Amino acid sequence: MTCLALLRLAGLVLGFFLTLPPTAIADPSENLYLSELIQQATVTRLADEREWHLLLHYRANLLGGYTSEQDDQGFFLAPTGKLDPQAELEATLRQFFSAEPVGRSKQPTQCAFIARYHWLKERLAFDDVRLPPERCDRFDEWLSELNPQSITLIFASAFVNNPASSFGHTFLRVDQKGQTEQTRILAYTINYAAEVPPDSGWAYPIKGLFGGFKGYFMTPPYYLKVREYRDIENRDIWEYRLSFSEAQVRRLLEHAWELGNAYFDYFFFKENCSYHLLSLLEYADPSLHLTDEFHVWTVPADTVRVIAAHPGLVKDIAFRPSRSTLIRRKREYLTASERELSAQLAWDVMLAQTTEFRRLSPQRQALLLDVASDYWRYKIESDKGDVSKEKELNRAILATRSELRIPSQQLTIRPFAERPEIGHDTSRASVGAGWRNNDTFEEVTVRAGYHDLLDPEIGYTPDAQIEIASLTARHYNRTDQTRVERATLANVLSLSPIDSLFHSPSWKINIGMQTIRHNGCQLCSNGVMNGGIGAALESRLLRREVLFAFAEAEANYSRAYEERHRVGGGGTVGMLSDLTDRWKLMLTGSYLRYALGDKSDDIRWFAGSRYTISQNWALRLEYNHRAYDNDVLFTVQTFF
Repeated sequence: MTCLALLRLAGLVLGFFLTLPPTAIADPSENLYLSELIQQATVTRLADEREWHLLLHYRANLLGGYTSEQDDQGFFLAPTGKLDPQAELEATLRQFFSAEPVGRSKQPTQCAFIARYHWLKERLAFDDVRLPPERCDRFDEWLSELNPQSITLIFASAFVNNPASSFGHTFLRVDQKGQTEQTRILAYTINYAAEVPPDSGWAYPIKGLFGGFKGYFMTPPYYLKVREYRDIENRDIWEYRLSFSEAQVRRLLEHAWELGNAYFDYFFFKENCSYHLLSLLEYADPSLHLTDEFHVWTVPADTVRVIAAHPGLVKDIAFRPSRSTLIRRKREYLTASERELSAQLAWDVMLAQTTEFRRLSPQRQALLLDVASDYWRYKIESDKGDVSKEKELNRAILATRSELRIPSQQLTIRPFAERPEIGHDTSRASVGAGWRNNDTFEEVTVRAGYHDLLDPEIGYTPDAQIEIASLTARHYNRTDQTRVERATLANVLSLSPIDSLFHSPSWKINIGMQTIRHNGCQLCSNGVMNGGIGAALESRLLRREVLFAFAEAEANYSRAYEERHRVGGGGTVGMLSDLTDRWKLMLTGSYLRYALGDKSDDIRWFAGSRYTISQNWALRLEYNHRAYDNDVLFTVQTFF
């Protein structure tokens, strides 16, 4: 070969290497060390270990193999990393030798996936000379800002008026070193939530059910979450401080940092706000197996129940009342005339100059003004429109309050709904027997969730009902017929008692199927869509009662009707009464007139009584009447 040809060949080879990316040019010693690390990891089967699976969120497939619940391809460093733990481990080790930015955060792999790096370094005893550690300034600054000492699980109670919050919400608070009760609100949180476009409209529930939104981890300040849940949405907050060590807190934060590089597909009922928080806790303490408790759906209250049941995991519990709870409980310390005067003061602070107000003790005057100010703070936070008038009225009240120059009375503010973990479990099964139109029957009911008005109320939002996916099978003895008696897709009802300060409407919606007797058809399936708007009042004639009335519309579909359907409207009145701590009574009466389709009317009566045996056991007796149809049912119910 001539010298000219040799020069041309050398030029081609040099040009080829100059076009390669920097990561493709490997130091031979680095290649050797990488091979040693991969061999060591393979021999010790690190890719099969639980902690590696927790870091990558792998779940075992029914027919073998693994699939990660993580859905962002940028989270994986191997093309097959979502399905192959070994390939992902090898690719991760390979990328540790590169300073090339990866992930959404665009950092070197050692910093973007810092939890992986530290776990593998511990297990494989990295040689810092042969694999030099990267400086991770962004992570160090973030960790310094958090100033972490401990972790607290936060539960915001259910908010029925928002479908995404109907079952409550959980997130974590990173408690700071030197934190006090007064400064804890300045701590940061770890929150997982769906990114929902403002114009999602009717697609919102559908996408939420089927994973159409992306879920991201964020670290907003706690005071913003308190304002959102406690002040704007008026949800009580429970705080569960966890007993994690300093090293476990560090592990949790490292994994939370690397989860900022990716998203999960968000499912309202399964992979939701609570589910992926559990995986963070599991990596902090791999002896925990929290996500294994949830196979079909994940209810935030159930996750609290699982965590609270784990011996020694919860150190202490604190309660942070919502604005509305604060006001309602303070008003309980007032007499009837003082409650009325406080409501009037909210609108006209000049009433503080009247003889009626002046003859009260300074402590009572202060309490009345505090309640009036609390009301305007509640309105300012919860109203979405112009609140300049509310702010002006509150300033006037505060100015009058400051003239008293005495501190506010320290009052005990008790929650209306107790801690979620002491309430009944969210699924329910019942067996029962009864009588219907000269026939006897036995029935079995299974309900996926969550709570109805007659269920034991402790641990749940008072006067609210959310029933999801309920199915009842019944066997009639005289006709020897077994059939699906009732099916409920969703049955939601919210009673909001009105008083001199609060004027929220009550509402309900029900979608499902029931069995009716109509036009000679003895047992006919009847599809139901019902919705209503109304009002409720609270009284104390017996112990505590809620009286309510609804105007409602209903559409039915059944072969029992001449035109297979009917559409109409009417109203319902009723009473819900707490007779004792264990015994509850509900009475309702309804009249509906159907003007479209099968022109008919319907008069209904219902009486139901529940007696609580224990946290997850109850007895129920019910009577239902519709035109020419009477039904008496006794059931034993268990929650699971």
